[in-house]
Amino acid sequence: METKIKILYLCTGNSCRSQMAEGWTRHLKSNQIEAFSAGIETHGLNPHMIKVMDEAGVDVSNQKSENIRDFAEHDLDVVITVCGHAHETCPVFPANCKVVHTGFPDPPKMAKELAEKGATEEEQLDCYRSVRDKIKEYILTLPESLIEN
Repeated sequence: METKIKILYLCTGNSCRSQMAEGWTRHLKSNQIEAFSAGIETHGLNPHMIKVMDEAGVDVSNQKSENIRDFAEHDLDVVITVCGHAHETCPVFPANCKVVHTGFPDPPKMAKELAEKGATEEEQLDCYRSVRDKIKEYILTLPESLIEN
């Protein structure tokens, strides 16, 4: 049996994008990857993220918003930052841990901007769906794309 690669997805608040990435990885790649997610801060799980992941058949409701400090003792292979702020403020990891940045748009921010223009809740949820689908496409490239980079 091959050893699974340990990947931590890092975002600012560990409420949406990093949670989606963890959920998709567990759903699609659990035979190859042990997935975790954390934030520079912890904001809890975004209910819209839970809803759109559920629509795609991925239950993330039992995942937990965790802080990067909780992973200080973990032996991680790769840290993937999924937002610019997390990438800019990413802590230093041991030399054997690769840090990769793959940014995705911020669904809560996009939805808020649409709401301010009078968008319906369904139109706002489409922001989450779009990012959910982009993250899925990225997860499908793992772990091979990490070797290439």
